[in-house]
Order: sequence, then C-alpha cells, then structure tokens
Amino acid sequence: MHGCSMVRGLPMMCILILLGGCAAPVSFPPVDQLPVSAELPDPLVMFDGTPVRTSEQWFAGRRVELGELFQHYMYGTMPPAPPLRASVAFEDASYLDGQVTLREVTIGLTPDADGPTMHLLVATPNHVDGPVPCFIVPNNGGNHAMVTSEQVAIPAGWTARSRPGQEAEDSAAPQRGHRPGRCPIDFIVPRGYAVAMFYYGEVEPDDPTKTGGVRGWYAEHHGDAGYTWGAVAAWAWAFSRAVDWLETDARIDSSKIVSVGQSRNGKAALLAAAFDERIAIAIPSQSGCAGAGPSRNNVGETVAQINGNFPHWFSPEFTAFNDQVERLPFDQHCLIAMVAPRPVLLSCAERDLWANPEGQFRMLQAADKVYRLVGAEGLAADAMPPLEHLVDSTLGYWIRPGRHG
Repeated sequence: MHGCSMVRGLPMMCILILLGGCAAPVSFPPVDQLPVSAELPDPLVMFDGTPVRTSEQWFAGRRVELGELFQHYMYGTMPPAPPLRASVAFEDASYLDGQVTLREVTIGLTPDADGPTMHLLVATPNHVDGPVPCFIVPNNGGNHAMVTSEQVAIPAGWTARSRPGQEAEDSAAPQRGHRPGRCPIDFIVPRGYAVAMFYYGEVEPDDPTKTGGVRGWYAEHHGDAGYTWGAVAAWAWAFSRAVDWLETDARIDSSKIVSVGQSRNGKAALLAAAFDERIAIAIPSQSGCAGAGPSRNNVGETVAQINGNFPHWFSPEFTAFNDQVERLPFDQHCLIAMVAPRPVLLSCAERDLWANPEGQFRMLQAADKVYRLVGAEGLAADAMPPLEHLVDSTLGYWIRPGRHG
C-alpha cells in the first residue's frame, strides 16, 4: 500500500508482484473449499499448517501471506504507489493567532496528471524548531469544515451530506469551520504535534452508486490489472499517499507518523498501518466489524450486515462469507498482528455495542503472541480495563462512556 510496505527490508507490495502481481498475488481456494473454524485462526500457523516459531518466519512468511489473504478475501487488491506528484496550494503561518502554519497540498493519486487528486491539509506548530510527529486524520466533512481558513479548498464532488434525501450542506462555503471537534488542531498542534488531514470522500465516494473516485479511475485506465479493492482499501491507500508527501517535508518527523480514524475511517487507519510500515502507530477508534472487531462474533455488526449496508466497502469475494464466516482464514487479530512490533491503540465506547468493544479487546489478546514473538511488549492486561483507564502498552486499549461517535 506504500506502494510498498517494508518487510525485513523488502517491500511487501514488491513481494506480491514477484509472486504474481498485486491483483492476483497467489491462487487461493474458493470460499466454499476453505476449512470451517469457529475458533480464531492461529496467526502463527501458515495457511498450509506450517507453524511459525521465529521472528524471521513471521516477517518473511506469515505476515506476507496474511497480507495476501486479506487482499484476496476481504479488502481487495490495490495498485502500487504512483509517482509522487504534489504541489502546495497555499501556506499560512498566521492561523490560530500565529500558533499554527496551515499548508494545503494537492497530491496526485494516479500515474497520469489528469487523474483524481486529494487535498492534504497540514497543520504544523510554529513554536517548535525541527521536525515534529504527525497524526494523519481523514474526515467525512471536508477539510474546510475542520478549520475556519477561507483558503482551504471545498470538495468539488461527493460529500458525506449529499446522500439521497440530505442536503449537501458540508460543501457550502458558510459551513467552514463548523466541525472543528472532529480534528481539534487547536488542541493538538500547540502541544508540538502536526496534523495532516484529508477528506475521505474526495479519494473514493462513500456511495455504491458513485464512480468518481480513485477506484473508478484505475478500473477505466488499468482495468487489465484487475484490482478488486473496495472503498475501505482505497481510503487506507490514501493514508500511504499522504505519507509519500510527508516524508519529503522537513517539518515532519517521518519516523513518527500516526494513522488515526474513527468508525469506517478507523478501519482504514488500521489497514493502512498493517500494510505500510512507515506508519509508526495506529489508533483506530470504534472501528468495529472489519476493523479491529472480530468477524466471528455474536455481538454488534456482522459480516452479512456490513456487506449488505455497504456493498462498496470490500472485495466482492468478501460477500461469500456472509453466511459462513467460520471459513474466513483469518480474523481481525491477524490484521492487528501485521502491525507488529509497532504500537496499536484501540479506542472504544461503553455503549457502542455495534462496534463490539469487548470483541476488540479480545483481538488484542489474540494478537499478543505475535508481538511477543517479534520481541515487542504486547498487551499488558488480562482483562478489559475500567472506563477511562488506559492500558498503556504496545498493544493499548481505552474505553470511555458513551456511544458511537
């Protein structure tokens, strides 16, 4: 997804290409021929049953295999990174009474200059000398809704409020700065951190009837490659395109880039970190089913429900598991394990049963053995913590009062 995630020095996407191409890296059996397992698949057992006993086996073998499995059966196959094409539309060092510099960067998402782009709004602190850590945070209202600056571009296409029966209010100029709490740069940036935000709907519309995003472009111009990615994979892929540019910015410490997202964007934040080792920490919030929540569960959203409600989010192959989820050759603990040894912090809410906060904690428990194998701390808790008590370990967990949101 980096165009290439690094696995022991060799890019994961390049490994997949060598194995047969990103679109069809390996031949896996049809879903009906997969074995049934009500228990969580062991992340330290290869698809053919070979046990994984060393860190080397994990990074060179099982981690790569899991990436192939997740692409084939769930998220879909993704294109490699296009050449970096980016331009800075404006720079304003006066934001928040001179505490923050805002820059808007237009990043090309395709090899061709006439393809889709995304606007990355980067906020950096003015009082810090040298590079700073950076949070990448997608939003569902447009960058202009997160800040009051009149220079920030307003999305030209699909917006989260332009679904049938709703007003397209988020794409209107009077709505500038009306959602600052979704990404509170006035709280984050003065503390010495940078924030890079992008509007997820600009990358790929969150609407199965729309085709104006990056997936449609690749299908039209590179259809023979057979990319099967759903919208969640496209949004995750956009995190990596943001990292491509942030690596070139002297004001950003590219070794301390954090992927953050809530709900569907939380799914993308975790997926991005699993495939792109340039992301140092993943913080998916309330990511639920197909994020950090288990597919094998009787609490909250199910695979059948998420595929029915959001048919554009995943690979077409994923629908075959609607009524036979026990055939999945992985569960979401395996996606968390792919991030090892880097930290993952899950953020949940007590009454958000749809996102299954208890199940998400179980996924951390099940990923712990991989972290231990590769020499990382893992999860420093045997049970879910009380409300608003942080499990402060490499695999971290936080649960607050309240609902989804």
